[in-house]
Amino acid sequence: MTSTILALALALGGCSSGALDSSSAAAAVTQADAVHPVSRLPVIDLAVSSETGRHNFRVEVASSPEQQARGLMFRTEMGPNEGMLFPEKTPRQPSFWMKNTVIPLDIIYIGTDGRVLNIVQGLPYDLTPLPAEGLASGVLELNGGRAAGLGIKPGDKVSWTLPQASAAGGNPLGTGGEGR
Repeated sequence: MTSTILALALALGGCSSGALDSSSAAAAVTQADAVHPVSRLPVIDLAVSSETGRHNFRVEVASSPEQQARGLMFRTEMGPNEGMLFPEKTPRQPSFWMKNTVIPLDIIYIGTDGRVLNIVQGLPYDLTPLPAEGLASGVLELNGGRAAGLGIKPGDKVSWTLPQASAAGGNPLGTGGEGR
């Protein structure tokens, strides 16, 4: 059934301007799908536990250097409960910028303990470096303003489980904030 829906979505996308737009893509991604129809990246569940509750997201996983370099560049929209995760093979103090990024983003740095280190707001096309405030084991990008809207803040717990292909690729972050 899922493959039929995805095939129908792809066929309808071909009748319009070409590729699926993000809203169609968001509708096509379901729990059973392991790949995002626009980026072709693996899609996983990720949760942030905060004082305001548990916030669940479906996120694309950018695990290779090439995937991480591209990130959400050129994307014109993203669903409210979607995002992109950049797991770090070795914890480091990353710094992101917004080159060729069309939509505003919340850039959430995740510490080695699986908790939010800091959150920075990325403005479209801004080349200003936006650094983590410590060693990060991952970075989560959400729509701009989403973290504040949900009450997500430093210290909140972030958890995820990477797909086997990513975990087998030498990434020690097979599980996000769990068990660290």
